[in-house]
This record gives sequence, C-alpha cells and structure tokens, in this order.
Amino acid sequence: MAVGNGESASRPTLIGSVQRALRLLEAVGAHVGGAPAKQLARETGLPLPTTYHLLRTLTHEGYLRRENGLFVFGEAAEAIGQAGARRRRRTQIAEALAMAGRELRAAVYFAVYREGEVEVVAVSDDPERPPVEEWADFRATAHAHAIGQCLLAQLDDATRREHLARYPVQSVTPFSVRTEDDLLHRLDTVRRGHVAYEQQEYALGTVCSAIPVQVGSAVAALAVSLPAHELHRLRNVTDRLRTMAEATLTTLAFSISI
Repeated sequence: MAVGNGESASRPTLIGSVQRALRLLEAVGAHVGGAPAKQLARETGLPLPTTYHLLRTLTHEGYLRRENGLFVFGEAAEAIGQAGARRRRRTQIAEALAMAGRELRAAVYFAVYREGEVEVVAVSDDPERPPVEEWADFRATAHAHAIGQCLLAQLDDATRREHLARYPVQSVTPFSVRTEDDLLHRLDTVRRGHVAYEQQEYALGTVCSAIPVQVGSAVAALAVSLPAHELHRLRNVTDRLRTMAEATLTTLAFSISI
C-alpha cells in the first residue's frame, strides 16, 4: 500500500489565476499614475494574452479602471485599502481608550453622530470596569444617555428635531427625561457646560458623563461610565478625561471619524 508524502498532503491548494491576478494588482499599486498592460505583463512575467484577460476581469469587477490606456486602482480595491486603514485606526483608538480606562478606573467610550445616527465607534474593554450593556438600542435612546445628549447638543436645531422625530423621547428608566421639552432644556445646559451628566437614565446602577471633542466638522464625544455608588468620582474623572482628550485622544478620534 502506498503511503502519501506528508509534506505534499499538507501543502495548500493554490489557485493559479488568483495568484496571477494578485500579482497584477501589486504591479498596478507600484505605479501611482498607473501603467499600461504591456508594462504590467513584463513586470509580472505573465504572457500578454493572460495579462489582458485578467486586466479585463479586474476592471469589470471594479478592482481596476483604465484611464488613457493606463490601469489604476478602481473603487473596489480602494475600498479594501480604506477598510484596512479604518480597522487599524479603530484598533489604535481602542488601545488608547483601554489605557485611559485603566488610568481613570472607568469604562471609556468614543462616539460620533454620523448620517443621522449615534455610532459608538470604540469602547474600552476591561473586565474590572465593564462598559454599559446596550440593552436598549443606543441609536434610538440618545435622549437617555450621556453620549447621546452630548451629541444631540452639538447638532443644529433642524437636525436635532429631525432626529427626535425619528426617535421620540420616552422613558428608558424611572430616571430618564420624560418629554422633549425636558430634553431640550437639558441640552441647553449641556451646551453651556460642555459636558453631559446622567445618573441611571439609561442603565440602572450606572452614572455617565460625556464631553464634546473637536474633530473637524464631525460631531463627536468621549464618555465615561461608573457604577452608581461611585457617583462622587464622576466630576473628577470627567475633568481628567478632558485633559487626556486634549493631549492625545482627540488626534486618534479625528483619524477614526473622518
């Protein structure tokens, strides 16, 4: 009975056409202004007919586009690069929030208001200081948590009213604001003080604060949460968060939000 070669058995199955397409993409990426098919064939060592066939396929799928006889990256390839860059930036800010959380002994959040929605971009993840569990949709309950109140306070009046028309004010806990008028009055206070405080309005047993951060034209906020029995620490932690934001976090936040 023949015994198979262990090395051959463990060797992965490779698809040659995919390898050749990737080599072409790498070659295109080496030329900022693009390159013609014949040059790409020479640089990759591929036969010219094969090169033309792969270039047509990649162009059809949006990974390349042809401009004045030169092949450059298309929207699909650019989207892959942008997605990778966003993931790296999100990892960076997650690490920064983790460091801030350890120093503040609090859960720390970064959020933006984008395309009409509240988006929590990153949050520290310390088992000893766990973030608030999203038991009610953060987007629909912006009126009830410090992050949402801080973001809503930064919007212009028309945008804010449009948001509240989609997500009406309603009590989430016994401590939540009751009416839109109550919320608008609260948001005036937030704008004047440049900070939103809330006590058990979104989650029982938790107190939170959020501060606006300057990230170009984006509406953004940094926030912290603490157990309710540590309410006495909230203002000090918030002040320290503001100092940290001015020093380092805002730069990272800007790279995420754009």
